[in-house]
Amino acid sequence: MSERSALSAEQEEFRDQVARFVEAEITPNATAWDRDDGDHPYPVHLFGRLGELGWLGVGFPESIGGSGGSPVERCVLFEELARGSAGVALGIYVHTSLAVAALATVAERGLAERFIPSLLAGELTGAWAYAEPDSGADVTQVRLSARRDGANFVLSGSKMYITNATFADLILVVVRTSGEPGRLAGLSVLAVDGQSEGLSRTPMAKLGMRPSELAELHFDDCAVPADRLVGELDNGFRRCLTVLSQGRVFAGALALGLGRAALEAAVVHVATREQFGAPLAAKQAVRMTIAEMTARLRGVRELVYSTAAKLGRGEDYDTDASIAKLVSSETATWVSERCLHLHGASGYMLDSPAQRFYRDCKVNEWGEGANELQREMIFAAVAKGYRP
Repeated sequence: MSERSALSAEQEEFRDQVARFVEAEITPNATAWDRDDGDHPYPVHLFGRLGELGWLGVGFPESIGGSGGSPVERCVLFEELARGSAGVALGIYVHTSLAVAALATVAERGLAERFIPSLLAGELTGAWAYAEPDSGADVTQVRLSARRDGANFVLSGSKMYITNATFADLILVVVRTSGEPGRLAGLSVLAVDGQSEGLSRTPMAKLGMRPSELAELHFDDCAVPADRLVGELDNGFRRCLTVLSQGRVFAGALALGLGRAALEAAVVHVATREQFGAPLAAKQAVRMTIAEMTARLRGVRELVYSTAAKLGRGEDYDTDASIAKLVSSETATWVSERCLHLHGASGYMLDSPAQRFYRDCKVNEWGEGANELQREMIFAAVAKGYRP
């Protein structure tokens, strides 16, 4: 057992393997990828690298092309990737824990077998398209329509804030196949080819997580074969809610990795930066800040990994996932702000990782259900008898 977390020897070895990979191939490039304004700032080649290593398949059964293992190993993967670059980790998270996970959980066997092995090998890239201008925390407001026309569904409308959408080969799109906005019933999921005729993509610039690529998707009578339906007609998205709940666990691991990176950068800085003839660490206020950062992240670690273990054992984890996502994201924000503050002017410069952590952290509070929604769900669970 490690003092870092209750991991087995094999899990610790996996952590060390990922950490070595990150130190060699991600951390040295993180600042450049963050500042890249080219066509593809995201290092798309990493899908292939991680696929070759079998890491995209961690937590997925071998029977569907995965590498085996549990949710705990997948948390290890995302924590270490985010320690190198949260933006890089976000792209991998969307690919595996949303797109692939939805196919693995909801899709008919034939459709799953058609795409999952290639996605987990890194030969195809995936995205998850749910959000719209009027559909964020309120999942019932999806308006992108998909009407049946012979052997196809024809899509008309748009999606926005879609990670990986600029390059994804396969996009899982939440569509309204019946009913009116305001109802969860009538929402289906389609696996759409990224090169489909009638689909266009508009890149979106953003504050943080800059290596990950965001786009608005426009569907102009875009025909999608009916055999690309993921799960039941009018009920596919409802079944995907389990995927989103599980995703909160892995999002918590991503936030933990970002927080770790900020803490480690702060520790190095206060030990080497001198003011008034002594390192910053000689100041009690600085030492107390580092101690508080450490304590909060330790608590996040216990939350995330104990919830992942529950998920792996098939126990009720849903409320714990909301708590882990809430606490991990807000802790990452606080730790990143303190890291920037301790760096002072040097941290404010664009070549400093401290300012990158500060820009990257905030989106964690919104993704997978805004934290206000998590608080509502936690309260509802307490009202029904949940006890921490």
